[in-house]
Amino acid sequence: MHKVELDERPGWRATALREGFAFHTIEGERYWDERSYYRFSETQVVRDLQAPTEELHAMCLDAVDRIVDSEALMTRLAIPPAFFDLVRRSWKARQPHLYGRFDFSYDGQGPAKLIEANYDTPTSLYETAAFQLIWLEEQIERGVLPGHASQFNTLAEDLVQAFIALPGQGTFYFSTIAGSVEDRGTTDFLRKMAGHAGIPTRHIDLEDIGLDGDGRFVDLAGRPISRLFKLHAWEHIFREQFGQAIPGCNTQFFEPPWKALISNKGILPLLWEWHAGHPNLLPAFVDDAPAGPVPRGWVRKPYFSREGANVDIHTADGRRVFEDGPYNDAPYILQAFAPLPRFAESYTLIGSWVVGDRAAGIGIREDDSLITKDSSRFLPHVVLG
Repeated sequence: MHKVELDERPGWRATALREGFAFHTIEGERYWDERSYYRFSETQVVRDLQAPTEELHAMCLDAVDRIVDSEALMTRLAIPPAFFDLVRRSWKARQPHLYGRFDFSYDGQGPAKLIEANYDTPTSLYETAAFQLIWLEEQIERGVLPGHASQFNTLAEDLVQAFIALPGQGTFYFSTIAGSVEDRGTTDFLRKMAGHAGIPTRHIDLEDIGLDGDGRFVDLAGRPISRLFKLHAWEHIFREQFGQAIPGCNTQFFEPPWKALISNKGILPLLWEWHAGHPNLLPAFVDDAPAGPVPRGWVRKPYFSREGANVDIHTADGRRVFEDGPYNDAPYILQAFAPLPRFAESYTLIGSWVVGDRAAGIGIREDDSLITKDSSRFLPHVVLG
């Protein structure tokens, strides 16, 4: 695993806009950064990323199977009791899912260490599945990369196949909170993949979803919404008025309610409890004293934080790295600190994707800090050798 510097493609911003990548720059700062790329060997990808991703995914599904039959474990994961049955029924019915992402600390030399699982509303999907692939193809055409260069990246084609395999018919709605350019870019990409699978689609802002007299979710024209992808986390929905109508409706949600068990960090202590010593897991425990200082060599994380918010690191050499945020109303975990590898002046996080039940590709985020945030840069990768 190496970081390789190179020149940007001429006109790449115009390409990004043409391809629907409107959030390549966020608040004047680079989000997409092609001044460097990461090079992996085939062995590193297959042995150190693909295989652990599929093994950890299977472990997570096994954990869900154990958790749904235990009210004590659902309580431990901060699932509101009013939604125990919804989560349990969604799993027992094997309601289908589309994707998930594991975040790894990996330097190319040892086992990848699982930092967290993002299995409900993971972003960076479009840039992983589409734009870094466009970058690769253009760099090969320009002679910058050899013709045999590839990526660990079958996300787009795997998503099309996942949509083809879904049960049900009729229009598939894709929703985000109004005004989020990044979220809309993600759902528009998913709509495109569903379209390739022959599924009719519509976008609807979450705020525009209504409820008719029969308890069905409907669009602005009163049409029933039978299938809905919502880029909005279950832990928020469980506490909103919108969520109160879900147990009695007939809408199929993507991702399904059982994903709420994997997408919160409370599952990490359970994985460690059930698979202690696994080479891809870090020791993790529920934090019984979240008001106290973080022990040296550990990280404190809320169950439900996003993009590094409210993460508190106490490094082995005594430094504290903290990212403020709004996620301070849920339980916390303590996880052993596995520092992100540093390449040049940046710390690197690998997001490894699952589609259906198979590893489907990686995306790479960089930051000047040990905490990967919503402002962290996205860089492409190449597999050579």
